[in-house]
Amino acid sequence: MLGRIGVAAALALLKFLAILPYGITARFGDGLGWLLYQLPSRRKRIVHINLERCFPDWSTERVESVAQQHFRHVIRSYVERSVQWFGSAEKLKKLVVVDSEVDLSDPDMPPTLLLGAHFVGIEAGSVFINYALGRPCGALYQPMSNKMLDAVARTQRGRFGSEMASRADSARIVLRWLRDKKPVMLGADMDYGLRNSTFVPFFGIETCTLTAVGRLAKTGQAQVLPFIGEVLPNYRGYRLKVFRPWQNYPTGDDAVDARRMNAYLEEQIRLMPEQYYWVHKRFKTRPPGEAPFY
Repeated sequence: MLGRIGVAAALALLKFLAILPYGITARFGDGLGWLLYQLPSRRKRIVHINLERCFPDWSTERVESVAQQHFRHVIRSYVERSVQWFGSAEKLKKLVVVDSEVDLSDPDMPPTLLLGAHFVGIEAGSVFINYALGRPCGALYQPMSNKMLDAVARTQRGRFGSEMASRADSARIVLRWLRDKKPVMLGADMDYGLRNSTFVPFFGIETCTLTAVGRLAKTGQAQVLPFIGEVLPNYRGYRLKVFRPWQNYPTGDDAVDARRMNAYLEEQIRLMPEQYYWVHKRFKTRPPGEAPFY
């Protein structure tokens, strides 16, 4: 746990890195990730378990290669909070390529849920999509345990007009935003326990999956626009990919709708498996009687 001095020092470092050329900051994060991967750690073990469970046909060598690439991406993503939180709008605009299948600036956009996925570029995508929309949106977030860092993160994530709300207070606030036709950003591909969740397959594994997206879309009569923040190769920045709205969604069946989200994730993860957030305990909650993974 970081104390106030530790948090202040970390924020000072991020602000310093934000003024450096992006390539230097990105390479520093990449190198730090490589160095930390050489050390035994709980997070490294989680990455290996997740990859081995989801890709049982992979060789040991491929698991090791993707695990190392992923660890480097994760540490780099923390370092790049510098430019994402403290870099100027002009700097971000030069770093983010927007690849959208819909017109984000459409003033007649219907009530919309912007569904983010936890790839390593989610922070860049979430910060910039609000800028690309050109108008305020709502965003749900999971509060950090350190209150000082949480306050800074909340402010910087909302610096382009996003109204932030804790995930714990979400339903009432989200429905109000949707009634006001304010686009709402949220992520639902994490394991938050059994409440408001169901078990559906994810890479063939029964996985505790939130049902909130389908329920909110149904109640708020909203379309669902998935988006992904992708880290581009050769330290070129990011691609914000926004897909077309899901058709025939929601169905009203929580399990069917949750499986739809997981199937979409599987498709995208296979395109860049090293960038999905494997350091998270995605399979922490198991069906009754099943042994833990971690």
